Amino acid sequence: MDQNAIMKGTTTVGMVCSDGVVFAADKRATMGYLIANRDVEKIAKVDDRMAMTIAGSVADAQALIRIIRAEIQLYKLKRGGPMSVNSASSLLSNLMFQYKFFPFYVQILIGGMDELPHIYNLDPLGGMTEETFVSTGSGSPIAYGLLEDSYVAEKPIKENLPIAARAISVAMKRDCASGEGIDLVSITKTGVKKYKKEEIKKILEQVH
Repeated sequence: MDQNAIMKGTTTVGMVCSDGVVFAADKRATMGYLIANRDVEKIAKVDDRMAMTIAGSVADAQALIRIIRAEIQLYKLKRGGPMSVNSASSLLSNLMFQYKFFPFYVQILIGGMDELPHIYNLDPLGGMTEETFVSTGSGSPIAYGLLEDSYVAEKPIKENLPIAARAISVAMKRDCASGEGIDLVSITKTGVKKYKKEEIKKILEQVH
């Protein structure tokens, strides 16, 4: 069996803000009790103002990322404009539903900016729900404890970045399948921004 096909274990977080979307994730991939990779990208940019997070099989997630990127580009060529977050999420949901007897072993968050910010949560069988804040993966019960206590609707990205980063940090301390560092991304009408390691360190210091 391909090693990538069974690499899993993660914590991801998504938050809708007044001016955009925040995504955060850890960087560890596991195979059972083995740390298989210490630098997995679990937040992928799929369009100028849209990104998705992955929890579960890395190989399945990579396949879905390639598909949605291609579909978004085809849509732009045919329609002359960007695909909405809802449309991209619905397309992935329909695709995953078609494979429900041999499902993609992933849970996906897809979010970004249309006129307003949106995040959608997709389960392995294609179920789709819109969320204001959400966490996926093995560390999500721990992350939810902090999110439930700290998330306030309509806060700007600047105020939600420390909460998202802290939720991942807390999960990494208790979930053995999460670790190795934090990826942090914000999405606004100007595009997708990935924060550097030094920036994330300063953001985390705001909540200590």
